[in-house]
Amino acid sequence: MGYFLSVLGLVLVIEGLPYFAFPVKIKKWALSLQEMPERTLRILGFVSIITGLLLVYLGRKVF
Repeated sequence: MGYFLSVLGLVLVIEGLPYFAFPVKIKKWALSLQEMPERTLRILGFVSIITGLLLVYLGRKVF
């Protein structure tokens, strides 16, 4: 459980960095999301999921 909380905390730190460093650009980017087709967003989400699972798999098996 401690490992899980550490990983979750690191994810939150990484997720928060762009909002802290570039708030104006994040607002513009968020507005542009409304103009993107849903299919594109689904594909990006799927690629992110697969990449994350691959990294978890490699991290657990290799290291």
